[in-house]
Amino acid sequence: MNASPDLTTIAYQAQLASLRLAALRGVDRTRALQLMAEALLDRQNDILEANTLDLEASREMAIPDLVLEWLKLTPERLQTAGQILQRLSEISDPIQQVLNVPSYQVDQCQTYGQFMPLGVIALIYEALPELAAITAGLCIRSGNSLILRGGSEASHSNQIITETLQLAIEDAGLPVSCLQLLPSDQGDLSRELITRDRYINLVIPYGRASLVQQIVRQSTAPVLRTAIGNCYLYWSPSGSLDIARWMILDSHQSEPDPVNALEKVLIHRHHSSTALTMLWKSLKEKGFHLRGDKELATEFPDLFYAITDPSEWNQAYLNNTIAFKVVDSLEMAIDWINHHSSGHADCLATESYQESRQFATSVNSAITYINASPRFYRNPKRGSPITLGMSNQKGYRRGLICLETLTTVKHVVQGNGIA
Repeated sequence: MNASPDLTTIAYQAQLASLRLAALRGVDRTRALQLMAEALLDRQNDILEANTLDLEASREMAIPDLVLEWLKLTPERLQTAGQILQRLSEISDPIQQVLNVPSYQVDQCQTYGQFMPLGVIALIYEALPELAAITAGLCIRSGNSLILRGGSEASHSNQIITETLQLAIEDAGLPVSCLQLLPSDQGDLSRELITRDRYINLVIPYGRASLVQQIVRQSTAPVLRTAIGNCYLYWSPSGSLDIARWMILDSHQSEPDPVNALEKVLIHRHHSSTALTMLWKSLKEKGFHLRGDKELATEFPDLFYAITDPSEWNQAYLNNTIAFKVVDSLEMAIDWINHHSSGHADCLATESYQESRQFATSVNSAITYINASPRFYRNPKRGSPITLGMSNQKGYRRGLICLETLTTVKHVVQGNGIA
């Protein structure tokens, strides 16, 4: 076994590289992103071969099907990652953009703000090897260094993707140490990395809730908490069946990770039984497994498996399972969502403007969707931000994790030296 890497040295080198990145012209980072996109697609066959090795080894180790699905690369997934890198190269450089800050004024001085990189970012992630390329692109565009720590199930894939991107970064004249990968087979390097808070400016854990919670507990560096699944829909009696069904089905179309999938549905007690039965049967026909509270499971035993453990309402399924619960009012639905959802994307189907305003202002989630699908797009349509994932916390940044999330604002006070 190779000697354990010196994490302090790695983090220090990443810090030095971040300072160089921040001082470069935007055109230099643009060139690097273009070369990264080309290199990723040029080595597509090699990357897919490495991924096949990971898949074969993971199947022998009885890795869960969910993680296998995240792990499996396809030409389409690699092409999407390449497209994201190319799009990032076309976005105007965010660093050192001047902002007006009217809330902070100093007598006889000019004050302004400008976006600056955070510095060194650490990504701790499960499977999903293309996340390395997407996060590297976001970091290069925003002038940050990136240290990767992937799971052992994706070791071959992560290694070749990182090497491919590093060669492109070197060809562009950028410091290679701005992108580094820690080996996945040597001790608890994640814990060691996230306690190097002298150098690490932000930790992003990405994967199942157990991984995110572990990183949050152990890290001494700031953590940007991510969330996947356990999103709620309240289907009001005034909301149409077609809208509710479309919101549910479309939310599950994100691939490979169903970030905003609607997994819990709250229904009003006075809802039309005909509409409810139509929804449930159509979901079962689409291959969904239905679970329900005690009331629904008793009344419709042929449609629902009963939820017996209350903690299930707090947990993500991350598969084709949807649970239903009866509530007596919009207020009860809002209270239930605020106590049990993962808090990053919750929804309402309604025809009432009053209900939509009450829901939007009272639900304690990063984003609320009214008669709209919460489906997550990592590579959305032009004009929308390229996103890594979703954050449900309030402490740092909330909602979509995009370029702006990886920057901070520096305030500058410019005077003339005369009191």
